[in-house]
Amino acid sequence: MPDGSVSLVINLHEDLTRIYDSYNPNQFQDYRGGVISGAHSEFVLIDTLSLTSVIGVDFKAGGALPFLPLPASELHNQVISLEMIWGPEALSLREHLLEAGAPQHQFSLLEQFLLSRLIGGREAHPVVTFATQAMHDISSGQTISSIIELIGISQTRFLQVFREAVGLTPKQFYRILRFQEALRRLEQEPPERLSKLAIDCGYYDQAHFIHDFQDFGGLSPRSYQAQRGKYRNHIPLHN
Repeated sequence: MPDGSVSLVINLHEDLTRIYDSYNPNQFQDYRGGVISGAHSEFVLIDTLSLTSVIGVDFKAGGALPFLPLPASELHNQVISLEMIWGPEALSLREHLLEAGAPQHQFSLLEQFLLSRLIGGREAHPVVTFATQAMHDISSGQTISSIIELIGISQTRFLQVFREAVGLTPKQFYRILRFQEALRRLEQEPPERLSKLAIDCGYYDQAHFIHDFQDFGGLSPRSYQAQRGKYRNHIPLHN
């Protein structure tokens, strides 16, 4: 389920990453060498049977921009082969990682690969860092309008630099943060307290909460509680 981040994933178990069509699981796309998954505003279906050993990076909001030769907004709801982003060397990266052996050597190699692709002057605009930090404080009651008033640039300019850096609109990003806070609390809250949880997370009411949950997760909060597995953002699907 979406968490607002851009992710890089390399399968070390086999040279295959399979992504299914979220609404037609009979259709899928296979990738070699690894993938980069843009910031999503919808859930993704992945084949976990082949992903028993992986290495990757989960970039903070805006953190992927300095390494990308394109705006993060172009990766929105997309999963793309690393080769399409960084060329043929991305395919050989996996082989080098396998040869590296120990995990600490693999992480060092991946870090070197990314640093060699760092693009100077591509850091996210300072207002993006300020805004994402402000949005993370769900309990503060901050709104996007109030954040724009504080940063002192036009709404149009703010929307542009935010989407380029994060890959989502400010509204989408804030909704996902609120959704993630709800998931965190669902790990602790008993089912009968869903209405209180909704209000505490900034939803208008329980109906609003359920609507957002279905938008992002493809299921209701009750179904999530019944089906959730070991990891907060992953729901096992059975044939």
